[in-house]
Amino acid sequence: MSKPIIKIDVVSDVVCPWCYIGKRRLEKAIDQLKDKIDFEVEYHPFELNPDTPKEGVNHKNYLIKKFGGEARYHQLTNHVVDVAAQEGLKFNFGDDQITPNTLDAHRLIAFAKLRGKQHEMKEALMSAYFKKGVDLTQKENLVNVAVGLGLDANAVESFLKTNELAAEVKLEEQINYKRGISGVPFYIINNKYGVSGAQPTEAFLQLFTEVGSEASVNADACDVEIKNC
Repeated sequence: MSKPIIKIDVVSDVVCPWCYIGKRRLEKAIDQLKDKIDFEVEYHPFELNPDTPKEGVNHKNYLIKKFGGEARYHQLTNHVVDVAAQEGLKFNFGDDQITPNTLDAHRLIAFAKLRGKQHEMKEALMSAYFKKGVDLTQKENLVNVAVGLGLDANAVESFLKTNELAAEVKLEEQINYKRGISGVPFYIINNKYGVSGAQPTEAFLQLFTEVGSEASVNADACDVEIKNC
């Protein structure tokens, strides 16, 4: 008897801490169910701050302004660091860390996808940013991440000098905006169920078990065709 297949479309940004936490939780659920269910996971772009300048902004200063003060900044960042640690992720937020415009990162993920390395590139970029504090505004840093995955340095460097795949990234983002997705991470399960936020592993386990057994699932979904969002 063949195993059921669950398709998971993940909408996320590489500089979203909850997207990385959610990624780990999703992976843990998939690992626990892999003997019973086959999973197909695909990542889709979302820019939390598309107006960020190409040179990026200071991460700490930006969040202090966004959160309304340094005390609130420390409260929220300490919380996300603690939660990440529970998932085996060691976040490293330095005072001089740069929050980038992530269009090039998403273009690079699309570039890697064409070469069968979308998942690896997504993980590598998030790891570089959150664990190592790598400045993703610098082309040489993006090239180094790609080379670490076995991609050709000259090909990546040449690609990043162009606007190739930028239109495709923006189109995907617009499609998801029209679906009603305004926050990430967001998961679309079998093109039918919408799940918002970094759900606990247990929630993913329950959902996938129910979907895998073709049981009804109480979840809302955004549908472009029927314009319900």
